Amino acid sequence: MLREVGAAPGVLGTEQIPALEAAGRVLAEEITADRDYPPFPRSARDGFAVRAADLPGELRVIGEVRAGELYPGSVGIGEAVEIMTGAPLPAGADAVVMIEHTERSGDRVLISRSLKMGENFNAQGIEAKSGSIVLPAGRRLGFAEIALLAMVGRECATVYRRPRVAILPTGDEIVEAGQRPEPFQIRNSNAWSMAVQVSRAGGDPQILPIARDNYESTRGLIEQGLSQDLLLLSGGVSAGKYDIVERVLADLGARFFFDRVLIQPGQPLVFGAARGKFFFGLPGNPASTMVTFEVFARAAVDVLGGASESPLPLLQARLSKDVRQKPGLTRFLPAQVSPDGSTVAPEPWQGSGDVNSLARANAFLVTEPDRESWAAGEMIRVLLK
Repeated sequence: MLREVGAAPGVLGTEQIPALEAAGRVLAEEITADRDYPPFPRSARDGFAVRAADLPGELRVIGEVRAGELYPGSVGIGEAVEIMTGAPLPAGADAVVMIEHTERSGDRVLISRSLKMGENFNAQGIEAKSGSIVLPAGRRLGFAEIALLAMVGRECATVYRRPRVAILPTGDEIVEAGQRPEPFQIRNSNAWSMAVQVSRAGGDPQILPIARDNYESTRGLIEQGLSQDLLLLSGGVSAGKYDIVERVLADLGARFFFDRVLIQPGQPLVFGAARGKFFFGLPGNPASTMVTFEVFARAAVDVLGGASESPLPLLQARLSKDVRQKPGLTRFLPAQVSPDGSTVAPEPWQGSGDVNSLARANAFLVTEPDRESWAAGEMIRVLLK
């Protein structure tokens, strides 16, 4: 989406950081193997290194080799070397027979089955050849990728900088979480949920003060937010008398790419660019904010942080209860997915302001806009939280 509109910078700069600090970041360089992996023919089993041509038969055991050492001799006709998992295959051997398929007596071992050359060991370089690319640029680094960096001797890696994401809550009815609200006020939960979502997407959240429903306050804080890499606003984008966010953005020279989406919750969603930065005006109700971030804004954080793609974590699950809706919109309904991911049930909720229901849910049902109902037992799309 961001690449298509082409109205603001794409990925940000890069930095080199210790590999142990790079989890969750997007790699900005290719990582190559510094040698063959494995660097030697490596036994995959505890057993005996043998010549496949000698089997089945009784062989003479001429020694032992453990992981971390080399066998000094070689395996000849009618001979075997006891070998441990991970140990280098001795010269002359071309297979490993598993210890449970043998009978040993003194220096003799009886093997009653045949083997093919290459069985039960990993050939040198089968995992990666020296100089081959083992991690491409654009890969987000998880625990396996960090292990691979260590394997090839990379203590540091060049990664894309984390996008700094300004989070701007708006509205006279909003107070900070630590304040006691009046009966007509609500606490600032949206900024907190967005900060967590931004962090999960690889961004660096910067929560700004609450913008009040007047032009001066809103403009000053929007200008402050546009000094970051991405601006997320919460509230003030509907058609109400005091919803002035779009007017302020227009006065700052903003280009608007869309200001409404056919989903619920989250219809009044604004996306555009101003002063060389992208912004999203997210609806103010908590469910609307959470859903529109996951469906739209998360991709922006991903791309700015160097990711080559940002797929939604959708799966299919079987409904355990009937679901009905008014057609016309794609709906995201709080739901509970079973621990094994096979079934899903809608979570009772009281609308897009019901944070308690959202906290109980671990996913959202994703309905089709042209259907009215789904029966228990049918498959339906699910967006994981």
